[in-house]
Amino acid sequence: MRRIRLGIALSACAALLLAGCGAGGGEPMVAAAGASEASSQALAAPEAQDQVAPEKRVARQSGDSAVSGVKLAQQQDRQVIYTGSMTVRAKQVTSAAQQAKQLVTAAGGYLSKEETNTASDTEDSALLEFKIPPTRYADVTGRLGRELGKQLSMNQGTQDVTLQVADVESRLKSAQESLASLRTLLKKADTIGQVLQVEREINSRESDLEALQAQQKELATQVAMATLTLRLVGPVAVVEDPAEEPAGFLGGLKAGWEALVSFTKTALTVFGALLPWLVVMVPLLAVAVFLVRRNRARRPAPPAAPEPAEAEPAEPGPSAA
Repeated sequence: MRRIRLGIALSACAALLLAGCGAGGGEPMVAAAGASEASSQALAAPEAQDQVAPEKRVARQSGDSAVSGVKLAQQQDRQVIYTGSMTVRAKQVTSAAQQAKQLVTAAGGYLSKEETNTASDTEDSALLEFKIPPTRYADVTGRLGRELGKQLSMNQGTQDVTLQVADVESRLKSAQESLASLRTLLKKADTIGQVLQVEREINSRESDLEALQAQQKELATQVAMATLTLRLVGPVAVVEDPAEEPAGFLGGLKAGWEALVSFTKTALTVFGALLPWLVVMVPLLAVAVFLVRRNRARRPAPPAAPEPAEAEPAEPGPSAA
């Protein structure tokens, strides 16, 4: 019991001494305690890492590799073909078409196709096909819709051809390697039959190689430039969306009426083109017919042919007796 009491008294004295020291320099003591704690954790960290199960470490490594693979796949350049069609109603189709050409040319594109219809100032129409760099495609389409007039419709589409491009490149590489092997084999051919056979195979592979090269070039062209089809119409030109056309009886009635109107316009156009000729030719034809008929009326009638005389009855001859 005396020993226990002595230990309690000693611990109480030590606590008083520590409290006094803490009042004078508490911060160094805390820092020292934190440093010792950090050092103990640092020493314990390798042991904790060594105690991790091998299966967990393998799973962690595989997860890291999968994440890095996803990042690499996302960083790869995608091969995308951009296409679009826009309809704009402009006050003057000719000036709007010229302005559209200038906008596309300034963006690094060019005009690939153009069709114009100048029926009248208010019913003019134009169909323009532009090739635009994909990086400027959104900006150009927005400016065309705002600056040319009133945008009536806008349809856009995209096609990811990354796998197709990779497949063509792989097949092209294989074809080139095969062709190189055949050419090496041709140098080692001994007989004429072997030479002819290898040459036929080389010609066939060269044709396949050219087709793959053409396909690769076409894909590269479509990916390098987006295609925009711009339709410009006049202030009163009728624009119809095929998706909104009525079907069934009403659709047939509408199509028949439009065909009748078109036929009437065509017939009137042809009649208008022939009318000046008819004004000149009809009087001439009438005069020619009148002269022919008058000449026929003045021509004397031919004399009538004499009637043949009646034959007299033959006299009876002597009897046979």
